[in-house]
Amino acid sequence: MKLAGLSLGGLAWQLNPLVGFLRPPVNDIQDMELADARSRQAEFPQAERLGRVLGSKVEVKAHPDEESSTVNELYEDSVVVWLHELVGSRPLWNHQRYVETPEGYIYSPNLQPVRNLPNQPLSTLPTSEGMWVEVTVPYVDLVLANPPARSPWLEYTPTPRLYYSQVMWVDQIKTDEQGLIWYRTLERYGSFGDIFWASAEAFRPVQAEEISPLHPEVEEKLVVVDVTYQTMACYEGNHEVYFCPVSTGPKIASTDSEGGKWATPPGKHSIWRKLVSIHMTGGTAGGGYDLPGIGWTTLFASKGMAIHSTFWHNSFGVPMSHGCVNATPEDARWIFRWTSPQVPYETGDITISGQGSTKVLVQES
Repeated sequence: MKLAGLSLGGLAWQLNPLVGFLRPPVNDIQDMELADARSRQAEFPQAERLGRVLGSKVEVKAHPDEESSTVNELYEDSVVVWLHELVGSRPLWNHQRYVETPEGYIYSPNLQPVRNLPNQPLSTLPTSEGMWVEVTVPYVDLVLANPPARSPWLEYTPTPRLYYSQVMWVDQIKTDEQGLIWYRTLERYGSFGDIFWASAEAFRPVQAEEISPLHPEVEEKLVVVDVTYQTMACYEGNHEVYFCPVSTGPKIASTDSEGGKWATPPGKHSIWRKLVSIHMTGGTAGGGYDLPGIGWTTLFASKGMAIHSTFWHNSFGVPMSHGCVNATPEDARWIFRWTSPQVPYETGDITISGQGSTKVLVQES
């Protein structure tokens, strides 16, 4: 059967005789969705440092004190100016840090530290295969290029977005009727198959030298993750060369049989795979996770535990994970570059077996 074509509002609509309703062609639908995403893109505050609200709602306090009056409420993905961070008071909580904003004070773990650094888009890809890119704005709205949605996270997300520091692969570039450039982004590893169009200004191309190895001449390297103190240290011989707070799974000794399955496995492990970016999924409904574009992933345990970049919380120093080692994007990238094996830019992935990789020691103090 042929579909009868109609012209309405400047668009060539199609009548489906089997179901008897009008619908625009796929390309026209996608053009409308791009226009909608373009109109929804937020104007972010102009400041060197910003914070994105995590969770459904946060309170803005008159003082850096949980007991002080609430002067405002902000909702998920609101972006505020981050003036500076200071110690306040929140009884019975591990963190006592607050961020001062022009409106008042927000509990620091409720804000993702972000920047607003739009980029000059590329009109053509640097190679025929594509390029790795990193989000450098607080967030960017997405348009699904190959509906229907497949990933679980899209089922619960009315407005799909990528957030500051997420890493994706770009394999196509196009310019719309208004002259704006869009990147077609996807995930090369762990993906359910979803592909998106997103504003090119939101992405910074990752250069090959940014994943080149650090101190490759050093043979004796060791990563030490302390589950008790929630820290990670890197050693070259007996010399500590890097230190940062992290979020692991709960301690083995402090968990029941149910919670214990999320513990970061103790002992000495070998790094067996590294990926520039991967889609991570695990757990069950109500206690699971489904996260795209996880950057700088260093797998070290047989159950898939990894050191990786984190954009969904800012509670480093407190157990927060399902067994992985959550790190800031900057820390995860440093670990990724410093450890062996080296990852080739073109594939962004390497797997190694046997000897030759950096060891990761997970311990409880």
